[in-house]
Amino acid sequence: MKIAKRLEGVGEYYFSQKLREIDEMNKQGRQVINLGIGSPDMPPNPEVIKVLHEEALKPGNHGYQNYKGSPVLRNAIAKWYKTWYKVDLDPVTDILPLIGSKEGIMHICMTYLNEGDSVLIPNPGYPTYQSAAKIAGANVTAYTLKAENSWFPDFEAIEKDLPLNLKIMFVNYPHMPTGQLPTKTFFTRLIAFAKKHNILICHDNPYSFILPRSATEKPLSLLSIEGSKDVVIELNSLSKSHNMAGWRVGMLLGAKERIDDVLRFKSNMDSGMFLPVQLSAAKALTLTAAWYNGVNDVYDKRRKKVYELLKILKCSSDENQAGLFVWASIPPVYKDAYALSDRILNESNVFITPGGIFGSAGDKYVRVSLCTGEERIEEAIGRVKALKS
Repeated sequence: MKIAKRLEGVGEYYFSQKLREIDEMNKQGRQVINLGIGSPDMPPNPEVIKVLHEEALKPGNHGYQNYKGSPVLRNAIAKWYKTWYKVDLDPVTDILPLIGSKEGIMHICMTYLNEGDSVLIPNPGYPTYQSAAKIAGANVTAYTLKAENSWFPDFEAIEKDLPLNLKIMFVNYPHMPTGQLPTKTFFTRLIAFAKKHNILICHDNPYSFILPRSATEKPLSLLSIEGSKDVVIELNSLSKSHNMAGWRVGMLLGAKERIDDVLRFKSNMDSGMFLPVQLSAAKALTLTAAWYNGVNDVYDKRRKKVYELLKILKCSSDENQAGLFVWASIPPVYKDAYALSDRILNESNVFITPGGIFGSAGDKYVRVSLCTGEERIEEAIGRVKALKS
C-alpha cells in the first residue's frame, strides 16, 4: 500500500527519531541527559489538578462536548486576554479552544490552503509550519531570519521575491528557537505588510509568559495592535505558561469569520475536549502574577546554568532570551551544529538540539532546553568539562 502523495517530502519528526536513539543508548546504560525537548518538567498549579479530580468524579462530565468548547473556558480565555494582553475578545465569536495549538496549525492550513497556494514560514522556525502547509498541498517559501536583524523578518527582502498566490505567513514571537522578544513597532510593521499583500498572518504565541526576570517587556499579543483582527489569527497554549503540555489545551483567537472558517474543518476532525480538562484550564487562567513569576524564577536559575554549559562549549548567546530554551552560536571548529550535538551525545551522553532542524539558518546554532532541573544541568556541565579539546 503506497502512502498518499500529500506525505511526500514530509518525514518523521526529528525528535521522534532522536528519542528512539536516546532510548537505545539508555538501554545500554548510558544514562543520557536530554537537554533537547521543551516539555515542562514542573507540574501545574495544585488547584488546577484539584479541579480536574473533582470534575472527573462527576458522572455527567464524561460525554461529548460542544465543538466550540465550554462557555466556562471561552469566558476564562477572554478574561485572560483582557487582563494580560489588553485585548478584547468576544467569548462567543472570537475564541476557539483547541486540543493543543499544534492541531490548530494543521486546521488553519487545511482550512485556507489549496494546491498551488503559497505559505511563508520562518527560517529558523518550528518545523510543523512547513509540514502542515505541505500536507495541505501548498508551496512553502522560507524567509530567513538573521541575528544582525534581531531575528525579525526583512520585509524588503521578502517583497523582492514574493511567491505567487501567497495566502499565509507564519510568525512566532517570542520566537522559537532564538528566544527573540517581539516589539510593538515590529508587530505594527507586520500588520501593515499583511494588509499591503492581502495575506493572513498566523501568529503562534505559546511563549509570551516565559520571560527572563531581567526583561522589561510584558506578555504581548499581536491582536493588541490596532487593525490586527483584519489580517491576524493567533494561536496560544497552556503547555508552557501553565506546565500543562500533556493536557493538550490550546486556543485560536481572531475575528468571528476566521473562527467560523476553521471550525468548519475542526468540527469534522474531533468531538471536543474532555470537559474536566476544560474546566481545569479555566482555573489555570485565573492564576495571578505570583504563579508566572514563580515559574520564571525557576527558569532563570536554570538559564544561568545553561549559559555556563555553553561557555564551556565555546558557544555564544544573547543573555536576554525568552522561552524555554537558550539559543547559541557554535564555535567555528565545527562544520555545523549537528557535528557538535553528535559529539556531545556520543562522548558525554548529553543531548542538545542542533539548530539545523529548524532550517538552514540554524545550521551554526544549538538550542538547549530549560526543562531539566538544576542538578541535572550541573551534571551535564561536569560531563562536558571532561571532553577533550
